[in-house]
Amino acid sequence: QVRLVESGGGLVQAGGSLRLSCAASGLTFSSYAMAWFRQAPGKEREFVAVITWGGYTTYADAVKGRFTISRDNAKNTVSLQMNSLKPEDTAVYYCAAGTYGSRRSGYDYWGQGTQVTVSS
Repeated sequence: QVRLVESGGGLVQAGGSLRLSCAASGLTFSSYAMAWFRQAPGKEREFVAVITWGGYTTYADAVKGRFTISRDNAKNTVSLQMNSLKPEDTAVYYCAAGTYGSRRSGYDYWGQGTQVTVSS
């Protein structure tokens, strides 16, 4: 059974930082690109960042330069360091495992999500 479990969400003031983590189990971690998506209230789920097994990364324009995705292949974890947070970053953040890319359809497995709220 594949499980992706996110942690690290919370409430932070604008300009602050948070670090999200996702622990993966039940899958061959090296076979998957790992990504973060987010969904704000009333909006579609959108791509945030993705990282391949080898460490190649891609970011959405909205977070480029502020967020950093990384993975620990020995521990089957992926993280998202979020700096200079803005109120518009408020969303539920989801970890996903699948094919490299920015489309939701490219991902086979999803976590349950973790709430990030940025106050102004």
